Amino acid sequence: MPEGGASIPNAAANPAEGGTRDTAPGAAGGGGRTATPHHRGTTAARRTSLLVTLLLGGLTATPPLAMDMYLPALPEVTRSLHAPAATVQLTLTACLAGMAFGQLVVGPMSDRWGRRRPLLAGLAVYVVATALCAFAPTVELLIACRLAQGLAGAAGIVIARAVARDLYDGMAMARFFSTLMLISGVAPIVAPLIGGQVLRITDWRGVFVVLAVLGLLLTAVVWAKLPETLPPAERHGGGVGEALGSMRRLLADRAFTGYTLVGGFAFASLFAYVAASPFVMQEIYGASPQTFSLLFGLNSIGLMIMGQVNGRILVGRVRLDTVLGVGLTVVVVAAVALLLMSLGVFGETGLVPVATALFVLMSAMGITLPNTQTLALMRTRHAAGSASALLGTTSFLVAAIASPLVGIAGEDTAVPMAVVQLVAALVALGCFLGMCRPWNGRAGEKGGGV
Repeated sequence: MPEGGASIPNAAANPAEGGTRDTAPGAAGGGGRTATPHHRGTTAARRTSLLVTLLLGGLTATPPLAMDMYLPALPEVTRSLHAPAATVQLTLTACLAGMAFGQLVVGPMSDRWGRRRPLLAGLAVYVVATALCAFAPTVELLIACRLAQGLAGAAGIVIARAVARDLYDGMAMARFFSTLMLISGVAPIVAPLIGGQVLRITDWRGVFVVLAVLGLLLTAVVWAKLPETLPPAERHGGGVGEALGSMRRLLADRAFTGYTLVGGFAFASLFAYVAASPFVMQEIYGASPQTFSLLFGLNSIGLMIMGQVNGRILVGRVRLDTVLGVGLTVVVVAAVALLLMSLGVFGETGLVPVATALFVLMSAMGITLPNTQTLALMRTRHAAGSASALLGTTSFLVAAIASPLVGIAGEDTAVPMAVVQLVAALVALGCFLGMCRPWNGRAGEKGGGV
C-alpha cells in the first residue's frame, strides 16, 4: 500500500476458532458471498500480530482516556472557569456528541479509502484539538474544543472495530472483542489515577497536555506499524449516496438495529455513571480525588475480568444472546438497587454500598458490550465501516443525551444518575427482547455464526 504497511487479506476466520461461515450476509441479511478456498487458505495471514492487537486496543482506549483522565478535575473546572456543574458536564456531552457524529463520517470513508488514511488524519486532528483544550479561557471555548476533540477521536473508535471485522468472524470475533476490552480496559483504570496524580502537580489544563502527548505517540506508532486491512478490491467506490444506501440497508435489518439500540442504551447507562460519579462520589459521599480514582479503577477491573470470562469461558459454550440477556438483567438489578439507595429506602447509606452497586453494574458491562457489538457485526461484512459507525454513533449519541440529565437536580443528590441508569437499562432490555428476539437462536448459537 502507498500509505505504508502490508495489506492483510480479508478472508474467513480460522475454523478452529469457530469463525468461519460459508456465506457472509449482506447489509440487510440478503445476498451473501461464498467463501472460496483461497479465503480459507489465508487464515495465517489474517492473524494480527501482538503489536497490531495492542494498537487496536489503544485506539478503542481513546474514549476512556479522553473522558476518565479529566473526571477527577471536573469539580476544579467548575471553580476555575466559574461555571455551574451542569455546564461543565456539557464538556463531556460535547466530546460524546463529536465522537457520535464523527463516526458517521469516518466509517463510510474507511470503507471507500481503506482504514489507514482516515485513521491517521483523524488522530492528527485529535492531537491538535486536545492541545487547544488546555488553553481554553472559558467554558464555552472548552466545550467547542471538546467537540472538535470528539469529532476527530471518532476515527480511532470506528476504524478499530472495522479492522477487527476485517480480520475476524463468528466466535473468533467475539473472543477478539473480549481481548480488546482487556487491553482498552486498562485505560479506565490508569486514566483517573494519572489524572489524580497530574492534579497534584498542576491544574486541570495539565491533564489535556498529557492527553495530547499520548495521542501524538499513538499517532506515530499507528503510522509506522498498523497495516492496511481492507484490500482495494474490497473497497466501495461510491460516494455519499452509496454510504447512505448502505446504512439504510443495515438499519432495515431488524436484528442489527435491535443490537445497535441495545448497545447504545447500555452504554448510556454506563456513561451516566461516568458523568455523575465525580460529583456523587466526591461531593455527596466525601471521597477525595485519589479515592474516587481508586474506586473508578476497581470498577474497570471488574469490567475487564468479566470481559475475559466472556471471551475465554463463555464464548463457544453458551449462546451469545443468552450471555447478553444475563448481562442486561444484572445491569437492571444493579440500577434498581442504586435508585432505592439514592431515595433513602434503606435509610442513610454510605460510600461502600453505593460503590458496590456501581461495581456490579460496571462488571456486567464486560459481558454486555462486547457481545452486543459481535452480534451486530456478525450480520455484515461488506460494509464493516458503516456498520461500526452506526454502532458507535448510536452509543455516543444516546450517552450524550443522557449525560446532562444526571446533573439536572444539582450536585446534592444521586437520584438523577440512578434514574437515567435504570431507564436506559430497561430500554436496552426491551429492545433486546422485542427486536433481536433471542429465542430465535440465529447469531447466538454456540460456536456458530449468523
